[in-house]
Amino acid sequence: MIRSMTAFARQERSTEWGTLAWELRSINHRFLELSIRLPEDLRGLEPQTREHVALRLNRGKVECHLRFQPASLAPIELVLNKEFVSRLVQTSREVDRLLYSSAPVNSLDILRWPGALQAVEIDLGPVCEAALLLLDETLDSLAEARAREGARLKVVLEQRCDALSALVTQVRARLPEIRARFRERLASRLAEIKAELDPARLEQEMALLAQKIDVDEEMERLGSHVEEMRRTLNQNEPVGRRLDFLMQELNREANTLGSKSADIETTRASMEMKVLIEQMREQIQNIE
Repeated sequence: MIRSMTAFARQERSTEWGTLAWELRSINHRFLELSIRLPEDLRGLEPQTREHVALRLNRGKVECHLRFQPASLAPIELVLNKEFVSRLVQTSREVDRLLYSSAPVNSLDILRWPGALQAVEIDLGPVCEAALLLLDETLDSLAEARAREGARLKVVLEQRCDALSALVTQVRARLPEIRARFRERLASRLAEIKAELDPARLEQEMALLAQKIDVDEEMERLGSHVEEMRRTLNQNEPVGRRLDFLMQELNREANTLGSKSADIETTRASMEMKVLIEQMREQIQNIE
């Protein structure tokens, strides 16, 4: 099964600590490149996030964005900083002794002083565990989306392979006719020459010219590459790089066919092949 590198997935979950939401976007890339955005309180999740994504994906530029909205009604536990308050009260009394008429300081004045009360830090361990579990679920959704897009790309590529095979068959079927017409044209032109020609030399020259326009090997390699394309499309592993290599080989043979072409129909078939190969190459850029 081939997989596309282009996909999007989003998963959200509400917990007692708040709401977690992962958004994953992936596009084509030669290697696996991750861009991770995490809330400040959950920055420590970046190594685990990279590990989880790398276990599931092989190629693609992937954006991973985690949003965390703490529960608005969650009670905030406050703790009195006793040591700080004691020093603050002691300092206040020393200031009172220096003043002619000191103003009374009550407990609320003390509590309003920055640092007198401290919020108890929330244990983020359960939040991190829930975030990683949700990440795995989001990666499942992303993998499913990539597989669906990959299935669509496979159909498109198989259609192009069928069209390419049809062109190869068409050119092969016309090769005897092309050779016969070539010999007739060459013999007709030579007949116009009045000078005596050595029959052995003439046959040798005709053989060399026929060899220059012989495209049997190109046809064989084109057919072989198309069959390898079909086989590769049915493998259950990342095949994007192999398919890209096959596109280079197919394009090379199509170019050679065009350069050896001895008639307009073969030239036209070569051009149509190159159009099909370019269409496949564009689609293959998105395959993992």
